[in-house]
Amino acid sequence: MGNPRPKQQHLARKLLSIRHALGLSQIQLVKAMGIDDQIVYSRISEYESGRREPSLWMLLEYARVAGVHLEDIVNDYVELPDKLPGKVKHPGPA
Repeated sequence: MGNPRPKQQHLARKLLSIRHALGLSQIQLVKAMGIDDQIVYSRISEYESGRREPSLWMLLEYARVAGVHLEDIVNDYVELPDKLPGKVKHPGPA
């Protein structure tokens, strides 16, 4: 079936860092994303611990809430900005 795609080594740490830098609980993060009717907040714990990999849609929501580029989150060779939220404005629900 082919080779499995490589996984980011720092994704879970970055997702946890985003939530902590924004000073949000898991419930508050889901509400800030505007998706509290679409996922259960405990899913955030699975992303932050690396037990589950978020979808591209979810990663875009993290980027929007954090005010960063998606690349800042998914590229292992790029660190998150020192201050969050960042200055990147994403189109979509606020």
